[in-house]
Amino acid sequence: MTKKSSNLRIFQKYVLLFIGSIIAAVGLEIFLVPNNIIDGGIVGISIMASHLTGVPLSLFLVLLNIPFLYLGYTQIGKSFAISTLFSIISLSYWVSVFHPIPGLTNDLFLAAIFGGIIIGIGVGLIIRYGGSLDGTEIVAILMDKRTSFSVGEVIMFFNLFILTSAGLVFSWDKAMYSLVAYFVAFKVIDIVIEGLDESKAVMIVTDKPDEITETLMARLGRGVTVLHGSGGYTKERKDVLYCVITRLEMAKLKSIIDEIDEGAFVTFNDVHEVMGGRFKKKAIH
Repeated sequence: MTKKSSNLRIFQKYVLLFIGSIIAAVGLEIFLVPNNIIDGGIVGISIMASHLTGVPLSLFLVLLNIPFLYLGYTQIGKSFAISTLFSIISLSYWVSVFHPIPGLTNDLFLAAIFGGIIIGIGVGLIIRYGGSLDGTEIVAILMDKRTSFSVGEVIMFFNLFILTSAGLVFSWDKAMYSLVAYFVAFKVIDIVIEGLDESKAVMIVTDKPDEITETLMARLGRGVTVLHGSGGYTKERKDVLYCVITRLEMAKLKSIIDEIDEGAFVTFNDVHEVMGGRFKKKAIH
């Protein structure tokens, strides 16, 4: 990669982190904060601390994340820490900009749903491009390395504690709406990180590799890689076909295989991201 293309990629990364922080700030200040609904993690703690003390939310977002930023810098890496610091400062700035704007709705359910969606989009963009807005994620990553608990389990523990605290600070109905907002944001983050168009990696063990390969390339427009192997029991030589398709193409692929080799052994696995190859080519019908 040339220095020019490397610099362009870095620039694009920080532009997207900046956009992600703006979107997350809109979700917070236009939907959640005016209705006393919180998000999980450090953002949720900051919202409650700001409500109790009267200190601006933007200040707590930076201050409470500083210890976790140091952990991220020393334990995970410089690039991650810088991206996270940039994202948090951007979020803090835009939260202060949007704070004087009145909330868009007083309906708690609508605020939780749309706030969760918008925050999910913003946070998803930030995570996808190497940053974070939540110090508890850093702790979760480190605990995952040192304990038997997974990252998801640690984050869930933190957020259950934080969302329960919202019931004491605001009210129990606000805590329940906060749980709705958190769940929606969590799902949207997954969609933003993994993409709307789910992909599947397909492994096909068949006695008719050439016919299936030609048909998949002609009718689906997908590249196929042929792997050479042998049966574990029979020691007989077997060709294994590998390709990546979209979820919507699964039925068509199964139909093709049934037409050519009903006895083929086929497995499907989820794929979170695809780069290069012929995957972007549209299917030929």
